[in-house]
Amino acid sequence: MAYWLIKSEPNSWSWQDQLDAGEEGTYWDGVRNYQASNNMKAMSLGDKCFFYHSVKEKQIVGIVEVIKEYYPDHTDPKGRFGMVDVKAVRSFEVPVTLADIKAEERLSELALIRQSRLSVVPIDATSWDLICTMGKTDAG
Repeated sequence: MAYWLIKSEPNSWSWQDQLDAGEEGTYWDGVRNYQASNNMKAMSLGDKCFFYHSVKEKQIVGIVEVIKEYYPDHTDPKGRFGMVDVKAVRSFEVPVTLADIKAEERLSELALIRQSRLSVVPIDATSWDLICTMGKTDAG
């Protein structure tokens, strides 16, 4: 299993929207950056992703699971990009902010910090466990 972080603007698609999607989950569309798209191509069924509210909030608020691997994005008229489907797994008891992550030296190499504009980034297993601990959330 691999770990990822996916970003969403909460006014476009919030954690509550994701929770409301239920067990069927929903597609993660609209990614238009080749590196972020390549990260989604690397996702496998069962991979876990942090759900990150971007823009004003800048915090991890939950965990989703990949339930359908990369396929064409219906919102891309040129057919260059794809999407995955995800479902909510659990909410963070305590949201983990970008400031919290930046303050933790052991997380200084995360792509979230080094490549802050990417909407889909990998997370190593050690960092995954640490962030889950910070959020008082079960890492499994």
